[in-house]
Amino acid sequence: MIELSRRGAAWQLGYGGDTLNTALHLARGGHDVAYLTALGDDPFAAAMIDRWQGEGLDCSLVLHHPQRATGLYAISTDASGERSFAYWREHSAAREMFALPGADAAIEQAARADLLVFSLISLAILPGEGREALFALARAVRERGGQVAFDGNYRPRLWPGTHSAMAARDRAIALASIGLPTLEDDMLLSGEQDAAAVAAHWRQLGCGETVVKLGADGCLLPDGQILPPPQVLTPVDTSGAGDAFNAGYLGARMQGAVPDEAARAGHALAGWTVMRAGAIPDRDP
Repeated sequence: MIELSRRGAAWQLGYGGDTLNTALHLARGGHDVAYLTALGDDPFAAAMIDRWQGEGLDCSLVLHHPQRATGLYAISTDASGERSFAYWREHSAAREMFALPGADAAIEQAARADLLVFSLISLAILPGEGREALFALARAVRERGGQVAFDGNYRPRLWPGTHSAMAARDRAIALASIGLPTLEDDMLLSGEQDAAAVAAHWRQLGCGETVVKLGADGCLLPDGQILPPPQVLTPVDTSGAGDAFNAGYLGARMQGAVPDEAARAGHALAGWTVMRAGAIPDRDP
């Protein structure tokens, strides 16, 4: 989506979104990453593609909607770096991406991925047919021997109620080989108060490798240990922290690192991100 971030009295134009943030971090890390989405018929779409390609992201699977616009959100942060959002994406192009011309070819190519990453937000923005198409894509990746990573990002305003959100989440968990829930999200959605209970729920549904993100307390590893993050100064912007952790963790795992090593890589990238403004901060010179 297009991102408007407050900088004092002004607003700065950028881009962001949970799966996009993870994809860009992975591309920056030298991984071969393609992004499947749809952008709108607006003056921002071409500029976004140029920026993403400049980051090394493969945009050959980005579809274009001839009538809808690209989604938009505005983000503000408080003195401790905590964020608040306002969204304008009810009629975004991405909601219809699986119904657009070229979608079948894009899905066929995506099904060959070594790793497919999606989130509960991905499911939330899709209509029923699109949601089923994404489930089918995840199933196809697994059947071909690939990995599927699922992040349980829960945004209440995107769902008609908790029942539908939990049903979609649990179907996704059952298709995932790597689970990346956040305790705060599961507390809000299903009332779980304990990271171990969250991990147990995900494992019971078939997701064997589950890492529960605990915010400033670190993460719960698949072996049950809690790995704290390195200490950082007061965060500037926490909006992309979880997405950066996902990228660091998944990138390391794809290179053969064991889960605790991968989690350290996730913490390091998340720590770098929260000390800079924006969901995808500019790279250091």
